[in-house]
Amino acid sequence: MRISYNWLKQFIKLDWTSEETAALLTDLGLEVEGVDKYESVKGGLQGVVVGHVLTCVPHPNADRLRITTVDLGDGTPVQIVCGAPNVAAGQKVPVATVGTDLYDKEGNHIHIKKGKIRGEDSFGMICAEDELGLGESHDGIMLLAEDLKPGTPASKLFNIENDEVFEIGLTPNRADAMSHWGVARDLRAGLTQKNVHTELITPSVSNFRVDKRTLKMDVKVDDNKLIPRYCGVTISGITVKPSPAWLQNRLKAIGITPKNNIVDVTNYVLHELGQPLHAFDAAKIRGNKVIVKTAEAGTKFVTLDDVERTLHEEDIVICDENGPMCIAGVLGGKNSGVTENTSSVFLESAYFNPVSIRKTAKRHSISSDSSFRFERGIDPTITQYALKRAALLIQETAGGEITSDIIDIHPKKIEDHAVFLNFNNVKRIIGQEIPVETIKKILVSLDIKITTMSEIGLGLTIPSYRVDVEREIDVIEEVLRVYGYNNINFTQKLNASISNSSRTEDYKLQNIVANQLTALGFNEMMANSLTRPEYAKLSDSLKEEFNVLMLNPLSSDLSAMRQSLLFSALEAVSFNINRRRADLKLFEFGKTYHKLPSGYDENKHLSLTVTGNRQTESWTKLKNEKTVSDFWMFKGIITIVLERLGISKYKTELINNDVFAEGLAFTVGSDIIVEMGTVKKSILKEFGIYSQPVAKMFDEFEQNVFYADFNWGAIIKLVSVKMKFTEISKFPAVRRDLSLLVDSATSFEELYNIARQTEKSLLKEISLFDVYEGKNLPEGKKSYAVSFTLQDSNKTLTDEQIDKIMNKIRQNLETQAGAQLR
Repeated sequence: MRISYNWLKQFIKLDWTSEETAALLTDLGLEVEGVDKYESVKGGLQGVVVGHVLTCVPHPNADRLRITTVDLGDGTPVQIVCGAPNVAAGQKVPVATVGTDLYDKEGNHIHIKKGKIRGEDSFGMICAEDELGLGESHDGIMLLAEDLKPGTPASKLFNIENDEVFEIGLTPNRADAMSHWGVARDLRAGLTQKNVHTELITPSVSNFRVDKRTLKMDVKVDDNKLIPRYCGVTISGITVKPSPAWLQNRLKAIGITPKNNIVDVTNYVLHELGQPLHAFDAAKIRGNKVIVKTAEAGTKFVTLDDVERTLHEEDIVICDENGPMCIAGVLGGKNSGVTENTSSVFLESAYFNPVSIRKTAKRHSISSDSSFRFERGIDPTITQYALKRAALLIQETAGGEITSDIIDIHPKKIEDHAVFLNFNNVKRIIGQEIPVETIKKILVSLDIKITTMSEIGLGLTIPSYRVDVEREIDVIEEVLRVYGYNNINFTQKLNASISNSSRTEDYKLQNIVANQLTALGFNEMMANSLTRPEYAKLSDSLKEEFNVLMLNPLSSDLSAMRQSLLFSALEAVSFNINRRRADLKLFEFGKTYHKLPSGYDENKHLSLTVTGNRQTESWTKLKNEKTVSDFWMFKGIITIVLERLGISKYKTELINNDVFAEGLAFTVGSDIIVEMGTVKKSILKEFGIYSQPVAKMFDEFEQNVFYADFNWGAIIKLVSVKMKFTEISKFPAVRRDLSLLVDSATSFEELYNIARQTEKSLLKEISLFDVYEGKNLPEGKKSYAVSFTLQDSNKTLTDEQIDKIMNKIRQNLETQAGAQLR
């Protein structure tokens, strides 16, 4: 929000520098993010002086140019080549001297330097009004009064306004400070705390009077809950034209482009008092009736920005007999606004329900200065005052007469609300005792009335415009920000308590897993829980009716809570691949949300996503070394994570669904703790991830995406992170290898379980180190090379013991799995 310092000084007389004022505003919670300079004429006409044309003769080399000699008041006349048809000896003219920077009204820059024009020296420029940024004319040079002294700075001749503009980062709760008047109120409170006493100057409306009653509007308000207050008045005999310079300068300083005197006045009052207004061309109001109601669903309406919008049944509209003229509090209509032909207006000032205006603005994707204020909550007590202020300004700038009584439909007054402030609570929350008289002084400076007082505390009445002050804690915050956060003392001692917490708390387990994954080259991602509802169509396991939909979404892409972390991960993969980052390892802790028939359901998950190469390109890579991430590498990562959490007793089984082309489920009992697999190409295509060969240096690989979903809630119940330390055995381990011929359908897991059941004590490790399928093997067979590691922690194993165990393992593999020793 931009606040003009000159404008602010109309409300509060202050001789502080802008830096001092900015510091105080920031301390008060109105953070000043920057201070910009504003000049009504850019450059301030610095370097432009009054010149006296002494001589003027034709240019010898150009018919349309003149060579002039100009006295600039320094005793040394200079030669200037001029092309204006009206230049003549004896004139007083504005001259831009060498080194001057000029800017026209469009901001185009001209730097004046010494030069030669058609062979003749020229030391400056005699200017037209458009070249100085003072007007539009370029018919000839600007002529000045004859009695002016040469060398007089041009900045002294013209009413150039110099201003400083505060850029305030206004927080959403400070609706009371959305105007120059509101900022001035806060500034007065801060000055009072610093013992700088100054009055808040309020614009007078005492001159408002009804001139005649010749143009009456019948106003009807259908819903007083949505429209608690509505005011209007007619003004006739106006002339629509450009606003006076002072009004244009005020608006330009805060970044608003002037349009005409009527529209400019409504914008002026909006930024002056914080009350949005709207001016209708009275001649375009059919039947002289103004009806304030909610729209009929599906009504088409063209707004000021020339966009046809479909109205919602909850949108408040201002109508005449024929239909809508304006979307209330948001944006006016194309066919009811003020034009250069307007001679009478109906001026509206209202207080609309903030929630309704916010929904309408979001629904139609409109953000206007009016909606910005209405949706946060304006002051309902100044509705008529702001209307009178605007009417007087219209009369001042456009002429005309007030031709109706003020219509003020206000059936139920919005009351101020009461709060009790306990002194002990002030001390407890702030951590420091503030004198009672100081508290009272601060509250009075904030227009908070003290109705009762006791030893315990104060009974207070909060003005209705302070929509953010409803509770005692809000009042304490007000006291503290005006008293000054910098005035609160800090103790030198820090007190802290140590709590006894479990090693398996959620956040601790997350840190353990996160550290493990980052050590494996993963990056943590954080995705928005809001996503597209259409993603539920990509999998039969998700249902559209289970979507948790937003009532007032920011956009259609953020209108539903996610049912799965998969699609957030694929969005991240697509985003990175499109920026030539195809080698990815990502993980995310997040929640999924479902609207089930039994109620809302929220679950925590951990997702892993891997695609591209295992490692970045390196000269150390062996020629035949496999670098592309694959299914088994990904399965190994999942195993590592589970083992780090102390989960080792699980089973794996193949899964077949519409998400994975091939997948595995890790189960403990009847619970699925992890689902992993290769994401189907049809799903990847939805995200622009195409599984096709991609050239990378000397390799080509398919852009497969591997995804795992950990059921974090189930995993937490199984976690065992007790640290166990085992001394390295003094006795040697023995390894024996078997080459086994098995059926193609036989899995290594089956052989592993048979061996484990055969020898539970001395068999320490079973590893599969080779698999072969191909020629020289019978059809339907494959070869497994399996190693068995045996060790006794109390003694050295003998050959007889080893052979006995291995024979028993071999026999059980043959009888239970049909394995044959090769």
